[in-house]
Amino acid sequence: MAARADRVRLEATWKTALADEFEQPYMQALRDFLAGEKQRRKVIYPPGSEIFAALDATPLPAVRVVIIGQDPYHGPNQAHGLCFSVRPGVALPPSLENIFKEVRSDMTDPNVPGGRADGRLGDNGSLLGWARQGVLLLNAVLTVERGRAGAHQGRGWEQFTDRIVEIIDREREHVVFMLWGSYAQKKGQRVDRRRHEVLTAPHPSPLSAHRGFFGCRHFSRANRYLLAHGQPPIDWFETG
Repeated sequence: MAARADRVRLEATWKTALADEFEQPYMQALRDFLAGEKQRRKVIYPPGSEIFAALDATPLPAVRVVIIGQDPYHGPNQAHGLCFSVRPGVALPPSLENIFKEVRSDMTDPNVPGGRADGRLGDNGSLLGWARQGVLLLNAVLTVERGRAGAHQGRGWEQFTDRIVEIIDREREHVVFMLWGSYAQKKGQRVDRRRHEVLTAPHPSPLSAHRGFFGCRHFSRANRYLLAHGQPPIDWFETG
C-alpha cells in the first residue's frame, strides 16, 4: 500500500471520500505492518494493485447493493480484491458454490425481476460482472497472509471498512445490504434501516448454509427493492 492517499490506486470518487481516512494514525500503522510483512518475505493476498479492487470496480455513486465478506481467500491465485469472488478459471470455493446454488434456486424464474427460465450460471467464479452493476463486494479485512486465514485481522482494516459502510449509509439512498453470518451482520448493524434495505441470513459456508442461507431469496428480494425505488434489477447470472 502506498505511503500517501494520492499514490494509492483507487477510483476517484472513493479517493475523495476516503482522503481523510488515509491520514489517520491507524492507517499509517497498517502501512508499516504490511511493509514489514513484505520485508520478511511474507506472501500477501491479493497483490497490492488489487487491494482496493472492490472500490475500483464499483464507484461510490454506483453502489446499489453491498455484500460483506470477512477476509480474502488465502490460497494461491484465488483472491483478487472482491469478496467471495475468485479469478476466472479457478475452482469455486465451497461458499461461492453455495451462493451460486441460491442464485439458481431463487432466480430461475422469468416472473422474478431479473430472473431467467434457463437459470444458467457457469463455473466462472469471478463476480466482476456483479461489481460492474453496482454490487460492492467488500471484505472487512482487505489483505491476508498466504495459508493463514484471518492473519491480518485487528490491524486496522476493520476500521477502514467500517468507514466505507458509514459513507455508503450516509451518501447513498436505497442500498441493499446483504449481511451473511454474524460477522457481516455486526459490521452492518449501524446501517439506517429507514433509508436502506438490510437482508440477513446465515453465512453461505457449508457449515451454516443449510441453517437458512439456502432459501433466503436475497437476490430476488434485492431486485424487488431496487425496482420499487426506481432502479433496474441486478442480473445475478452476469458474473465475470
